[in-house]
Amino acid sequence: MADKGKKPKADAAAAAAPAAPAPGAAPPPPDKKEEEKPKEKEVEPKDEVGTRKGCRRYRWELKDSNREFWVMGHAEVKILSLGCLLGAMVMFTGTVVHPLLTLVITMEVSVLCFFFIIHTFAIQRYLPFILWPITDLLNDLFCCIFLGGTVFFALTTRKTMPMNYVIAVVLIGLAGLFAFIDICLQRKHFKGKKVKKNVLVPPAKEQAKEPEGEKPKEEAKPPETEADKAKKAEKPKEAEKPKEAEKPKDKGKGGKK
Repeated sequence: MADKGKKPKADAAAAAAPAAPAPGAAPPPPDKKEEEKPKEKEVEPKDEVGTRKGCRRYRWELKDSNREFWVMGHAEVKILSLGCLLGAMVMFTGTVVHPLLTLVITMEVSVLCFFFIIHTFAIQRYLPFILWPITDLLNDLFCCIFLGGTVFFALTTRKTMPMNYVIAVVLIGLAGLFAFIDICLQRKHFKGKKVKKNVLVPPAKEQAKEPEGEKPKEEAKPPETEADKAKKAEKPKEAEKPKEAEKPKDKGKGGKK
């Protein structure tokens, strides 16, 4: 009776325990839920573009370009020089002016508007083949020269100068002064940047592979020992012995004849 009571308990324990895998069977695959971990978001650097693409990259380029354009003072100086040139154009409307003066002013206004649009919409970031700091520097330099020459031309070609004409000439001179200030601000782009040496030197070529027909170098032979020298000396003696044994046979043949 005691054995009958134990059997149902043993059967229940065997059913509850998981079936052991066969010795040759492969282990069951792990659950996918356990393997899958939440992907960590890549932290993009604030000072660089990083891996940004599409609209995200343009948003970052737009903010960075405007921050650099306004914080370094280029935007303020360009706006002041643009305002001076527009004021000079307004002052010239009431008097007779040489057409060369209006031509120079309109040219400088259009160039300033071009650079303002380029930097405001971050277009220069997508045209890396143009050295924009150098182009802006050259533009400010030529602007300063042209406006200085315009002031000199305006003063020498007119004998009687009304008040509005004088104000226009002063405004043109101020625009040239702001262009010179912008040249000084452009120097910040070139500080701390040194030209790398040997930039145009091609990289060293890899060692040329050995040609197929060339034989591999022979391995260095180990130094000969005294036993090896003794064996080499015995070999010529063994080769002379059969020659000496052949000589008496030839003599015997000659005696029979």
